[in-house]
Amino acid sequence: MSFHSMWAELLPVGRSSASGGYRRYAWTGADTDCRAWFREQAEARGLVHETDRNGNQWAWLGDPAAGNAVVTGSHLDSVPDGGAFDGPLGVVSAFAALDELRGRGARPTRPLGIVNFGDEEGARFGLACVGSRLTAGALTVEQAHRLTDGDGVTLPRAMELAGYDPDTLGPDPERLARIGAFVELHVEQGRALDLSGDRIGIASAIWPHGRWRFDFRGEANHAGTTRLADRHDPMLSYAETVLAARREAELAGAVATFGKIGVEPNGVNAIPSLVRGWLDSRAADQESLDTVVSGIEKAAREYAAAHGVDLDIVRESFTPVVEFDHALRDELARILGTRTELKAPVLGTGAGHDAGILSDRIPTAMLFVRNPTGVSHSPAEYAAEDDCVAGVTALADVLEGLACT
Repeated sequence: MSFHSMWAELLPVGRSSASGGYRRYAWTGADTDCRAWFREQAEARGLVHETDRNGNQWAWLGDPAAGNAVVTGSHLDSVPDGGAFDGPLGVVSAFAALDELRGRGARPTRPLGIVNFGDEEGARFGLACVGSRLTAGALTVEQAHRLTDGDGVTLPRAMELAGYDPDTLGPDPERLARIGAFVELHVEQGRALDLSGDRIGIASAIWPHGRWRFDFRGEANHAGTTRLADRHDPMLSYAETVLAARREAELAGAVATFGKIGVEPNGVNAIPSLVRGWLDSRAADQESLDTVVSGIEKAAREYAAAHGVDLDIVRESFTPVVEFDHALRDELARILGTRTELKAPVLGTGAGHDAGILSDRIPTAMLFVRNPTGVSHSPAEYAAEDDCVAGVTALADVLEGLACT
């Protein structure tokens, strides 16, 4: 099956007719359909399919128990109303690259694997890369069991409802010990390649990044009868903090975003008693990130005090800078420089990935495919068909260079 036919087959799954974006959340019907698609692709190629203890899917050519396997893939879930390419491009390209290898008559000397990591985006339970974090031991079983979605459904219960056993959750060091290299292909979430005129790039590092929850607690009251001077309105403190985040990020050459908010009691004619906002901040280095977040926290506390509002700040997740394995990165550059006329510049990224989570345990690397708009996590996310095909060829070259020599 060609890249085009696979892409067309997967494209409708989990797509909202209202927004045109995707709602492929972990352990939902759309997720089940994506998992069925993955299994069908594996079985159609005679690959051994398995689902591991954390709900990640694997398709194997050769015996993974032999060790030193080369694995590629990404994820199939999405952010709310996300785009088609973030994640699925890496999975579809993995199957297409394997098809190309077979078409070339290449003979792997190492096991080859394709993976679909579960719940990478964290759209349902609020934590990104749950599947890979559990596998790598970066998320404990106890922490995973406490994850809850907006309807109060826990991660274990969601897995049960989807037909999986949550009692198996936990680190999987034996599986990781079998992997000699993991290469994740991903659409670029930015415009660096578009600006340089290159179709394919190689990742150097993932910026340090984290998520912080700001709880502004005020006093609920009537919107029409409460004097402005008598109010303890947490929305004012929150709004001023949003503006402060933009200022601090600009000063540090970083990014900071309040992209999610919860309001109680959430009535048009009621002053809120609680405004809960989630901050996502990322920077090229740890010092810059610390400067941005501390500046935002300082401003938020000053605004809260000025309005008679209490403030709690909780860091919900954090990932330090990830330097991808230099030897593997350089080998990718050598392979692509030898086998293709395409240049593949090395560039950093502010987006987190499963490859970043696994980098502490196994050698990992990433390939990026050009995104001409730079838009991601949106229905407008896009990669041209010829660039996607170039990505498949580049990935096939890399797999052949790593596993067939």
